[in-house]
Amino acid sequence: MNYKHSLFLICLLIFCSCKQEVHLYKIEGQQINISDSLTSSSEIEDFIKPYRDNVNKNLDSILAYAVDTYSKSDGEYNTAIGNMMADAVYEEANPVFKSRTGEDIDFVLLNHGGIRAIISKGSVTTRTAYEIMPFENSTVVVKLKGEQVQELIDYLVKAKRAHPISKLNIVLDADGNLESAGLNGKPIDFTKTYNVATNDYLYNGGDRMDFFKTNDSLYVLDYKIRNVLIDYFKKTDTLNPVIDNRFIQLNN
Repeated sequence: MNYKHSLFLICLLIFCSCKQEVHLYKIEGQQINISDSLTSSSEIEDFIKPYRDNVNKNLDSILAYAVDTYSKSDGEYNTAIGNMMADAVYEEANPVFKSRTGEDIDFVLLNHGGIRAIISKGSVTTRTAYEIMPFENSTVVVKLKGEQVQELIDYLVKAKRAHPISKLNIVLDADGNLESAGLNGKPIDFTKTYNVATNDYLYNGGDRMDFFKTNDSLYVLDYKIRNVLIDYFKKTDTLNPVIDNRFIQLNN
């Protein structure tokens, strides 16, 4: 065998050996706890600091003042903070809806569980709005026929929970049954269709509010609930919401 043939054979053997398959048999990992014991990188800190300072400045900007501390656990059928949120949605979203459709929102329904923080007595900031509503839920307006509005009321009567409502009035008798339901003090006409403002989470069946699924039409306002609160806070110098008679139970 000459030199060329030997060299060719050696190259062929090397090539064949390089084509052997490699299999992964084991993966190892290590859990690193994030704590004060970890040393920070001055370069990363210097890079992030201007952005962090700007975000905190915007979040801590004072928008209004709360005369008391408000929590979603303060009331049985309606709460001051829930009433404020539902009223804010009506006040801020109704002009947007009317400018696009020429119609008004008839009433508002939000969910009690969507209130994720209290409003503390004192300064109310942009951060407050983010704490109350950390989700990206947006305002939508749904056209519901009287039949679906009846289902909505039946749901609230059965749930007996302080789901935030605005412009809707519900009265239960001493036994917890429906005594009356109205809009702005007037009886509901169940032959009509009503514009109900809510959030996209409930519209999609959240909290088992399936009555929203059967509707005549949907209007997406591209208006996040959080931004509703921020705009409302900016316009309201002093927050003083109260528990009222929009959803109550009679004693006798």
